[in-house]
Amino acid sequence: MSQKRSKAEVATRPAEIVREYGPFPGTDRVAGVTHDGSQVWAATGAALIAFDPASGEATRTLTHPCDAGTAFDGTYLYQIAEQRIDKIDPASGKVLASIPAPGHGNDSGLTWAEGSLWVGQHRDRKIHRINPATGAIIRTIDSNRFVTGVTWVDGELWHGTWEAEESELRRIHPDTGDVLERLAMPPGTGVSGLESDGADLFYCGGGLSGKVRAVRRPKANSA
Repeated sequence: MSQKRSKAEVATRPAEIVREYGPFPGTDRVAGVTHDGSQVWAATGAALIAFDPASGEATRTLTHPCDAGTAFDGTYLYQIAEQRIDKIDPASGKVLASIPAPGHGNDSGLTWAEGSLWVGQHRDRKIHRINPATGAIIRTIDSNRFVTGVTWVDGELWHGTWEAEESELRRIHPDTGDVLERLAMPPGTGVSGLESDGADLFYCGGGLSGKVRAVRRPKANSA
């Protein structure tokens, strides 16, 4: 599905970064991020690292290929690993199932919502809703910027961008892809993954900075 987007420009506001985490020992990058209700998980290339967002201390490490987006469905983790998406038991680290990634290795963000996985396509500027059991694409939303992270919160679809040394968090219309809200990250601050905590914060992967940044989520109707 591809819908025509509105040409109206949406004003950009500065993102409010409230805290930074990391870099974590033994890592120099963060790709995907997710939140399991209590801990934040960061994909660092060769391992998933969980940390306590209150203390900032790492609490778990699962050795697993993780070069892009991460998601949590309430029970299991999902992790993009090159051309596949692995379903992982967070207690044991065991891979329970794998499905093909829709971008065949060009995938970026990942989140869980409405019983589906939502996968960002980086340079293709798309977000796919896919069947978590088969990987089949259910529908596609177009963006007008690179997609580097994706999350749903309270019925709102947000994605991260990182293009031409500029990064933003964007709220878009889930049917048309129209940009409804824009939060600009500081110059030189990349966004390589995005997840909401379900409340007042977004967690943003910081790429080669090795950091995760917590950004204040704007109040509803404050755009």
